Amino acid sequence: MGREIPIWFFIGVLLIVYGVLILGYGLYELTTGVTANVVLSNLHAPVWWGAIMLVLGLFYALRFRPGKEL
Repeated sequence: MGREIPIWFFIGVLLIVYGVLILGYGLYELTTGVTANVVLSNLHAPVWWGAIMLVLGLFYALRFRPGKEL
């Protein structure tokens, strides 16, 4: 039989991609000083959410990577 790849691995990869993109944008905002015109822009939400998504994506991708016994 063929080996199955868990859906959680692909979700982890997707979270990594989105986390890198959002974190990159947040760091760009932070370094250039050009921020979106939102009420709580001083909290730097893209930096926090990008980092959270990146860490969560790394967890899922490593935990459910293909070839690893569950």
